[in-house]
Amino acid sequence: MLNLFQHPSCRSLSPMRTERQPCVYILASQPHGTLYIGVTSNLTARLWQHRNEVAEGFTSRYHVHRLVRYELLGDMERAIAREKQLKRWHRQWKINLIESENPDWHDLAVGLGLPPIDLR
Repeated sequence: MLNLFQHPSCRSLSPMRTERQPCVYILASQPHGTLYIGVTSNLTARLWQHRNEVAEGFTSRYHVHRLVRYELLGDMERAIAREKQLKRWHRQWKINLIESENPDWHDLAVGLGLPPIDLR
């Protein structure tokens, strides 16, 4: 987060953290469990929010925190269009899409630098 009271020379610059990359993502509560589809321009920050249940809502209510698929897109308009498309799909189509690249429903967020989720 930008601190307006901190001198610019004191900020640590991390291009990976500030880079925006529109993407659509699918979370699951467990393999073949409850699914959630979302869109964001900062996937790691959004996953942190979901996992720490920063906002009350669907993902916190149903403990949907496991990243099982994500797609990076060129711009936010395309990401939003893809999110809407996936939300219209039948559940089995979504499961087939997930299993086409992640057949064991591994938590892909670990590969993005987030810690493994707490299995409750």
